[in-house]
Amino acid sequence: MTREEDIARDVVETATTGLVPQPVHGTFSPFRYPVFRAIWIANLFSNIGGTLQSVGAAWLMTELTPSHQLVSLVQASATVPIMLFGVFAGAIADNYDRRLVMLAAQIGMLVVSAALAIMSWLGWLTPFLLLAFTLSVGTGTALNSPAWQASVRQQVPRDQLPQAIALNSISFNIARSIGPALGGVLISLWDASFAFAINAMSYIGLIVVLLWWRPAARQIDRRPILPAVATGIRYCFGNAPLRRLLIRGFALGFSLAAYQGLLPAVVSGPMRGTEIDFGVMLGLFGIGSIATAPFIGRIRHAMGLEGILALGSAMFVFSFWVLAAAAELFQAFPAAVVAGSAWVLILTTLNTAVQLRSPDEILGRCLSIYQAATFGGMALGAWTWGMVADVRSLPFALHAASVFLILSFAVLRMIAPLPRLGEGVIRPK
Repeated sequence: MTREEDIARDVVETATTGLVPQPVHGTFSPFRYPVFRAIWIANLFSNIGGTLQSVGAAWLMTELTPSHQLVSLVQASATVPIMLFGVFAGAIADNYDRRLVMLAAQIGMLVVSAALAIMSWLGWLTPFLLLAFTLSVGTGTALNSPAWQASVRQQVPRDQLPQAIALNSISFNIARSIGPALGGVLISLWDASFAFAINAMSYIGLIVVLLWWRPAARQIDRRPILPAVATGIRYCFGNAPLRRLLIRGFALGFSLAAYQGLLPAVVSGPMRGTEIDFGVMLGLFGIGSIATAPFIGRIRHAMGLEGILALGSAMFVFSFWVLAAAAELFQAFPAAVVAGSAWVLILTTLNTAVQLRSPDEILGRCLSIYQAATFGGMALGAWTWGMVADVRSLPFALHAASVFLILSFAVLRMIAPLPRLGEGVIRPK
C-alpha cells in the first residue's frame, strides 16, 4: 500500500460539507458527497459550453486566415493568461474565499462570451479581435482554475482527492467527446456565433450552484499579493519533488501543444475536412480520455509516475506520426483516440502529484505555479509548432514535436526524475 492510498485514512475532515461516514474508495466514491456532485454536474455543462467555444474559435480562424501560426495561436491564446496571470490567481485563491473567486471568474467569462457571440453574429470579428476575445476568456480561466482545483479539498475528504481529481478530468473529457461533434453541427447549421452564445449560457448553471454552496469557513493567512506570490514560488522551487514536477510539466506541455494547436489546420488542409469532421476528431479525443480516466489510479500504482508519463509520451509520439501521415479523416481516427488517452494519463497524474505535495495554506499558489509552467509550455509550444508549420509544413512540424518529446523526456528523466510514489507527500495535520 502506497502512502497516497494511506493518506488520512483514519482522519475525519469535519469541515467538509455533506460528509458521509466511512467513505468508499472506488473511482466514483466522491459522488457520495452532495456538494461535489452538484458542482461536478454544473461544471460538466460549463465544460461542454467551453468546448463549443473552442471549436467555434478554432474553426472560425481557419476561415478568417490561411496562416497556420494564427490558427495555432487560438490554442495558445487560451493558455497564455494562465502562464502570465496564473501565479497571481493562485495567491488570490489563497487570500480570499475560493467560492467567491470562482463566482467572479464565471460571471466575467459569461459577459465576455456573450460579447463574443454578438460580435461574431454581426460579422465584426477579425483574426486579432478573435484572439483578443479568446485571451479574455483565458484570463477568466486563469483566475478560476486555482480556486476551483484548491476548493476540491472543501468538497471531499483528503483521502478522496485522487478520485475527485480523476472525476473532474472525466467531466472535462466527457465535454470533449460531446462538445466538438455538437459544435461542428451547430457551426454547419448556423455559424460560430451560435456556439459562442450557448457557451455564454452554460456558465449560468455553475453560477447558481456556487451561489447555493456555503462551505465551512477556512482559516486564511491573508498577505499582500506580491509577497504571497513570492512565498509560493520559493516553496515550489525550493521543494525538490515539486520543482521536478514543474520542469517536466513545462517540457511535456511544449511538445503536446502540437496536437491541439495544429489539428484544425490539419483537418481543414491536408484532409480537406469540414467543421463536422473537426468536431469528430475532437470527440474521439474525448472518448479516449473518458475510457482511460477510471483506470489511472491502477496504472499509476503499477507503473509509478515515471512509468505512466513514459507511456503517455509514447502514445503521443504515435499520434503525431499517424496524424502527419494521414491523408483521409478515417486514417487519423486512431491518433485522436490514443492522444486523448495519453492526455488524461499525463495531466491527471501531474495534477494529482502536485496536489498531494502542496500544503493547504499555499495550495492555490502551488497549483497556479504548476499550471503556469505546464500551460505556459503549451502556449509557447503552440506558437512554435505553428511557426514551424508555416516555414516548412504541417507533417514536418508534427514530426519535429515528436522528436522533441522523445529527446526531452530522455534527458529530463536523468536530470529531473519524477518523485517516487509517496516521496514528498504531505500528510494532513
